[in-house]
Amino acid sequence: MSEDNTISRRGLFMKLGIFFNGLVAIGLAIPVLRYVLSAVTRGRDAYLSWVPIGKVSEFPEGETRLATFKNPFVMPADGQTVNTACWVRRISGEQFQVFAINCAHLGCPVRWFPQSGLFLCPCHGGAYYRDGSRASGPPERGLFEYPYKVENGLITIQAGELPTPGAPTASLDPEHPPCA
Repeated sequence: MSEDNTISRRGLFMKLGIFFNGLVAIGLAIPVLRYVLSAVTRGRDAYLSWVPIGKVSEFPEGETRLATFKNPFVMPADGQTVNTACWVRRISGEQFQVFAINCAHLGCPVRWFPQSGLFLCPCHGGAYYRDGSRASGPPERGLFEYPYKVENGLITIQAGELPTPGAPTASLDPEHPPCA
């Protein structure tokens, strides 16, 4: 009794098709799984880094100035987008407010106009007072603030993710309570 172990042409192509389709499925699944699992494997601490924005002496009392910082969570392809801007207002001494540059309405970058003492959004006419509170326009709230602290004459902010309504908006330094 002899068994024929030869495979037909149709059977060969069927097995090759299944094999190559499996390779393609694995190739597509790997990046999707890496994306889905990245939040778990990376952890929240990667986003909540304290980064320096400048020396206290660089920000005169009563003035608002633009500062930039390097986003602590970067990818190799990010390029210049890792440099993020923020508005720093020195109230007095070591009391500051550090505002995200983005309008609370749709995220357009706001500009500071010292002549009028207002932050203005060019996209939809949103306006904010010098303390970041809403003055007029479509935004329903004031500018988002980064938590800050002053150590050894250096201002650092908790950066990595954009401040949002649920995030803390005050200084985390117990010696420098939040501004009103």
